[in-house]
Amino acid sequence: MTTSSPAWGILGTGGIAAAMTRDLQLDGHTVAAVGSRTPESAARFAAAHAIPRSHGSYEQLVADPDVDVVYIATPHPQHAPNALLALAAGKHVLVEKPFTMNRAEAEQIADAARSRGLVALEAMWTRWLPHMERLQEIISDGTLGELRSVAAHHWQRTNPDPLGRMLNPALGGGALLDLGIYPVSFAWDVLGAPSEVLALSIPTDTGVDRQTSILLGYDSGAQAALTTGLDAVGDNSAVIVGTDARVELDATFYAPTSFRVVAADGHVVETYESRISGRGMQYQARAIERLIAAGGGEDVRLPLSQSVEIMGTLDSIRERIGLSYD
Repeated sequence: MTTSSPAWGILGTGGIAAAMTRDLQLDGHTVAAVGSRTPESAARFAAAHAIPRSHGSYEQLVADPDVDVVYIATPHPQHAPNALLALAAGKHVLVEKPFTMNRAEAEQIADAARSRGLVALEAMWTRWLPHMERLQEIISDGTLGELRSVAAHHWQRTNPDPLGRMLNPALGGGALLDLGIYPVSFAWDVLGAPSEVLALSIPTDTGVDRQTSILLGYDSGAQAALTTGLDAVGDNSAVIVGTDARVELDATFYAPTSFRVVAADGHVVETYESRISGRGMQYQARAIERLIAAGGGEDVRLPLSQSVEIMGTLDSIRERIGLSYD
C-alpha cells in the first residue's frame, strides 16, 4: 500500500464505471488501472479515460501492486465475489449499490474487510452529496419537529431487452435492486431501521419485478411510502414530513438537486440548490479515502453495518413479493 493518496483500480468497464472514473479524475484522484474480463475491453476503457494500465482479468487488477482501492462496478450478482477477491488481495473496496444480492453476501464482505483491517464501503453516492449533508443538519437541529413520513419514488424507462441487465434474472434484474435501492436507502437515512415491511409488486415476463410499492413502519410511529418501476418515467422526487415542517426534494432526489423546507403555515423557511462539479460521485471517493487515511473504520454517513441491514430490508421486500434469484 502507498502512503500517499490511494490509487484506484476500476473493476468493470460499463457505464457506471465510466461515470465514476470521470468524477474521480475531475476531482484529482489517481486512477491507476482498470480490469475487465477481456484484455480488449480493458484496453478500450483505459484508452478512453487515459488510465495508465489495463488488465485482462479481475485477478490481475487486484494483484496490481500500485492499486490501493478497487471500485466494484460489475452487475449485482458479481459484487460479492468481486469484492471478496479484492479484499483477499489486500485492497480496500468501494462496492456499487446494491451492495450485494442479499444480506448473507453483505455479511461476508463485512467480515472479510474487518478481519483484514480493510475498508469496505457501499457506493451509495447520495449519502455524501452536499444537499444530503444539509438535509441531515436540518433534521438534526429539529427544524422539522417529529418525523412522521417519508415518500420517495424512483421510476425509469429502461432497456426493454429481455436479456439486458434490467430484465435478466441472471444479472440481478428488476426494479427493486437497481432502482428501488435509492428510496429504500433514503428511508433508512432519514428514519433508520424499519420495524415492519410491507410490499406489493407486478412481475415482468422474465420473472423480475416491473414495479414495486413498499410501506415501511417504524417504532416511532413514522412510515415510509416508496415506489419504483422500470418501464415508465416518474418525477423521482421525495418528501419528508414532520410535525413542524416538511422538506420537498426535487427530481432527482438522490442526485445533486434542490429542495425547500416548508413550515406548517406554508411559508418557505429555506431553499437549497446544489452547485457541484461533475456528477457528484467524487464525494463517496473522498469518504473512503478519508477512512483509508485514518487507518480504517466505518463512515458515519453509511456504516458498513447499515449496508448489511439495508440488504436485510431488501431481502424482506423480496420475500413479500416473491422475488427470488438462483
